[in-house]
Amino acid sequence: MSTITITLPDNSARELQTGATVYDLAASIGAGLAKAALAGKINGQLVDLSSPLPDGARVEIITEKSPEALEIIRHSASHLMAQAVKELFPQAKVTIGPAIETGFYYDFDMERPFTPEDLERIEARMAELAAADQKIVRSELSSADAVSMFEAMGESYKAELINDLGAEQVSVYTQGGFADLCRGPHLPSTSRIKAFKLLSIAGAYWRGDEKNRMLQRIYGTAFIDKKELEAYLNRLEEAKRRDHRKLGRELDLFSFSDEVGAGFPIWHPKGAMLRTVLEDFERKEHLRRDYDIVVGPQILKSELWQRSGHYDNYRENMYFTEVDEQSYGIKPMNCLSHMMIYKSQLRSYRDLPLRFFELGTVHRHERAGVLHGLMRVRCFTQDDAHILCTPEQLDAEIKGVISFVNDVMNIFGFEYEMELSTRPDKSIGSDADWKQATDALLGALKDSGRPYEINEGDGAFYGPKIDIKLRDCLDRRWQCATIQCDFTLPERFDLTYVASDGERKRPVMVHRVILGSIERFIGVLIEHFAGSFPLWISPVQAVIVTVTENQVPFAKDVYKRLRDAGIRVQSDLRNEKLSFKIREAQLQKTPYMLVIGDKEVEQGTVTPRYRDGKNLQPMKPEEFIDFVLQECKEYK
Repeated sequence: MSTITITLPDNSARELQTGATVYDLAASIGAGLAKAALAGKINGQLVDLSSPLPDGARVEIITEKSPEALEIIRHSASHLMAQAVKELFPQAKVTIGPAIETGFYYDFDMERPFTPEDLERIEARMAELAAADQKIVRSELSSADAVSMFEAMGESYKAELINDLGAEQVSVYTQGGFADLCRGPHLPSTSRIKAFKLLSIAGAYWRGDEKNRMLQRIYGTAFIDKKELEAYLNRLEEAKRRDHRKLGRELDLFSFSDEVGAGFPIWHPKGAMLRTVLEDFERKEHLRRDYDIVVGPQILKSELWQRSGHYDNYRENMYFTEVDEQSYGIKPMNCLSHMMIYKSQLRSYRDLPLRFFELGTVHRHERAGVLHGLMRVRCFTQDDAHILCTPEQLDAEIKGVISFVNDVMNIFGFEYEMELSTRPDKSIGSDADWKQATDALLGALKDSGRPYEINEGDGAFYGPKIDIKLRDCLDRRWQCATIQCDFTLPERFDLTYVASDGERKRPVMVHRVILGSIERFIGVLIEHFAGSFPLWISPVQAVIVTVTENQVPFAKDVYKRLRDAGIRVQSDLRNEKLSFKIREAQLQKTPYMLVIGDKEVEQGTVTPRYRDGKNLQPMKPEEFIDFVLQECKEYK
């Protein structure tokens, strides 16, 4: 009988009979590995345990300890959910159900909406199917046979997908009486799905197109074991407690109104103060790094957006209006005005680099279904800057921005990750320019000494970019800072400088933000700190609370002294119980409550109480002012 030779990850060789599968390999190594095996990897490609082994292949056995295991478990869990839905609701049509970063989902076409009670029934049925230990079997069918099979089952969406694939053959997975189109791989049986939870229901258009039918999407999650699942569910509960939309209402920071329109936040006094503190911080930090503050208009002629490429590549995200029979685009970005500033006079190489900074408010059309509090809005302000420099200065400028990002993230206490996003299919500019821009970003990343990932095809349409994703206290990632390298727009707008040899040359433009969208960053701050902001950015740093009306005159004097010193202070002089007023201040997450009773009036002091209930020693108002200023200084 003929044999094949397989190479294992430790470079050792193993001889098996021809036709042996991944599972056979695991069993030949040991019964424990065979029991633990979930899938395999042949020459770097994930496969099912039942996949036959080719001679000379390098093979790895995937177990629960493998980094790929969780995605396979979640993908199989999505099929398990679809099977349960079909058994409970035979009229439902299945569409697609992938694994995602936080779990899985499956989209269904069903006339009546799913309810929370339905989710409970579906989850219970999933548990029964998992316990039944149904084998998950892969088979290869011709596309014609697969279309006929799914059409006979009434699964028109699956038939459409197969027809669009244009492949001669497709793979189908079956478990019990359920069959699904899928390329896999999957677990060997349903019993390997041990810890899962259905989470929510949402709407989703078929293939993400608003012109198509609205489907119902059921989200769920799955983990290797119940301990990990419970930890994740606890994090979800904590995320609900920290939800910036909920806290934004409770802390009276901002609101949204249907009368105003979806995606347009309205900032209340405390929220506007929080913004102001952040924006003042931004101006100061940019001025320290030799940026010039500029301001551009909200609307620019459509011809400019056509020249820049935004009209062809970004038009669906823009708003347009007409003035004096002339079409204008409401700016979704600030770069065009900054280029106009550059072009307003002749530039020499001695003038470069130029760094133009603007807290620029932009408008972008986001679909209603993706709007999410401050995290995804249609009107937001960017801490936007554009650096125009010579090609020789580019490396230092990119590194300067990376250093700027690092300084700011350290001030706020955020860890972060970086990734390089490369040229997308929909883009402008020459291959040579894209290569030069990509190499510049890549070189700066390597020299930074920090780890980074490559995100293929997700760059801006005019240039590659470094995306910085900060991690909050719940280990969630948020896109904030970005650094984009652009050789294309300077060409389109004929930007030049006089070089040392007297020749006209093109500058390079670096588009960058540090916090990104101020709105999104505030949303992240709210959730990261659960509304209990550090003192230096807290919109209200202290509230004065009186014990009785007798202390009101002194309290008003203290209020004025604090306010004149720049402390953001409020006063609660109502004729209410002290405990009630302190409780309200704590619910507003105010850092300090300054209690004033008869003793404080007599001694000319205040008694600070921290929001966690800790009392400080009585101190003079000026001493408290110094105390606050010192604490704020330590944060920055």
